[in-house]
Amino acid sequence: MEEKIQLTREGYDKLNAELRNLIDVIRPEVIEQLAYARSLGDLSENADYDAAKARQADVEQRIQQLEDILANATIIEEVNTSTKVVSFGRTVTLKNLTNQKTYTFKIVGTHETNPSEGTISNASPLGEAIMGAKINDKVTVKAPKPYQVQVLKVE
Repeated sequence: MEEKIQLTREGYDKLNAELRNLIDVIRPEVIEQLAYARSLGDLSENADYDAAKARQADVEQRIQQLEDILANATIIEEVNTSTKVVSFGRTVTLKNLTNQKTYTFKIVGTHETNPSEGTISNASPLGEAIMGAKINDKVTVKAPKPYQVQVLKVE
């Protein structure tokens, strides 16, 4: 049995849109590229054909990966529970007590994580450490070099 994958509604919709684009737009483009490359003749020394086949393999692999993720996804709806507790789908402002820097992240599933866009996984060391924490709680993040953070705000 496949393990259920937790996603926010936004993350599910984003992955589904990527899948639709790959199937409806990118896949037909690759098929056209393959047909053009075949029309050039000898396939044994045809760089265009080799490149189109490689792209086709990449596209088909990503389509399969997205279909698997979406088939096993559980959408965790943002509930109207207390915004004083860190939970899935919440945006959290933290203070790193080592360097005194403040960070804001949204807690999401592993397949929609992008720290540079302000999202972290609930299964990451930081995500695991802060899940269930309340405003002003100080928690230790179990990383190769452990550190403490304080929860400043939960939205």
